[in-house]
Amino acid sequence: MKSKRFPLSTFLFLLLSAVSYSQDKNIDNYYQHAPFKMPKVVVPVFADKNFSIKDYGAVSDAKILNTTAFAKAIDACTKAGGGKVIVPAGVWLTGPIELKSNVDLHLDHGAIIQFTKDHSQYPIIKTGGSGNSYAPASPIYGYDLTNIAITGDGIIDGAGDSWRPVKKGKPSASQWNEITKTGVLSKDGKVWWPNEEAMNGEEYLKTLKQKTNKPTPEDYLPAREYLRPYMLYLVHCENVLIEGITLRNSPKFVFYPNHCNNLTMDRVSVYNDWWAQNGDGIDISACKNVVIFKCNVNAGDDGICMKSSGNKGNGAELENVLIAGCTVFRAHGGFVIGSNTDGGMNNIYVRDCNFIGTDIGIRVKSNAGRGGLVKNIYVDNITMKNIVHEAISFNTYYEDVPAGKEAKDVKTTATNKVPEFTAFYISNINCDAAKQAISIVGLPQQPVHHIYFENIFIKADKGFESVDASDIDLKKVSIISDKPIYNTHGCKNINIHE
Repeated sequence: MKSKRFPLSTFLFLLLSAVSYSQDKNIDNYYQHAPFKMPKVVVPVFADKNFSIKDYGAVSDAKILNTTAFAKAIDACTKAGGGKVIVPAGVWLTGPIELKSNVDLHLDHGAIIQFTKDHSQYPIIKTGGSGNSYAPASPIYGYDLTNIAITGDGIIDGAGDSWRPVKKGKPSASQWNEITKTGVLSKDGKVWWPNEEAMNGEEYLKTLKQKTNKPTPEDYLPAREYLRPYMLYLVHCENVLIEGITLRNSPKFVFYPNHCNNLTMDRVSVYNDWWAQNGDGIDISACKNVVIFKCNVNAGDDGICMKSSGNKGNGAELENVLIAGCTVFRAHGGFVIGSNTDGGMNNIYVRDCNFIGTDIGIRVKSNAGRGGLVKNIYVDNITMKNIVHEAISFNTYYEDVPAGKEAKDVKTTATNKVPEFTAFYISNINCDAAKQAISIVGLPQQPVHHIYFENIFIKADKGFESVDASDIDLKKVSIISDKPIYNTHGCKNINIHE
């Protein structure tokens, strides 16, 4: 196919049109135009009662721990039938905060919840998942709750820099020199750890597993520094609203809801340093009926990511997701699916988003051993600029590589839970610069199939490459590249339309 060259003025018009179109739309517009029947997400409503943390002994001096004051205010609020727990302007140092039903944790303008770097304040608790799994308590967490919210103009800082390892190749030389003034280095000097307990935690857990199959919370204490918590962790919660706030500096993933129903994120800012190990921004895991609207993300790993595990045989575990008007800056991917997809995914609608400087723009990844059926994915009207690698990537050989490991150390030979990517509709994509336009890598036993591209413009060093794919439809796809535009292997039914 001969590539088409768009005038610069035309490309700028498309970019500006995409931005203005997004600004003019509200959530209801996206419900109306969703390509599937998107259920109206229930937004929680709270009683008109206020409970200020100051009335329960909180002190804003960034020195005194306010853990007890937060707990008392939240407890009083939920016992009174619900309402708002008010965090006034100021810096409020605290340990973990456990949310409760019918509580809106509201941060006034100028309020900062600063989580402590004293990790002894994070007890080892049972996580909200199945089985006997333990981890340090997350800075903010809630299990099996109904009607909860975190709202306002304030900032929540998870003190993540006191938890996370850092790979030498990620920060600049000057940043690396500053980081390594404290903590310890791995033997090869390639990974900085905050302390020896964090660095040795993996080996300790291997030894613990050999000793007992029923470890206690106390058994995990020597590995607490290694077992970093998620920052905002919600499990089996219903009717959740996260609105207006800034979430930053997470020990691990910033926001990680699991098996939640009716979840809304509205105008939330998420920030992790781009070298933050496992510093994902928004990871939606096995949830149903989700709206992510006008959120901004800068992350050390994936930006806005869909995950799904534990299929119970009742259809997809992740279903009915609307993502609109969002911007992702530095991240491993702008909109991401995977890597764990074995729970299945269905009905995801991504519209009017910008990916600026991400490693990959649209990133779909999984591998044998944690894959499942992912279908009915609609991505439309996306603007990308300065994409480091692929603008669009499908990868069924993805390997998650921990700090200090290499891909060759973690290769899987699994033959079950094979990922299947099908019925993707990707349209109206404008990418100003990328290393590669489109890459599709399927499995010989399960090709990536029935992927539909329409109205695509990408300027990239390399064009379209596919391996083990079938029924790929490209309509009005323009790739500007100095190298051959199309390269396929082991594929069939690659259809190109002018």
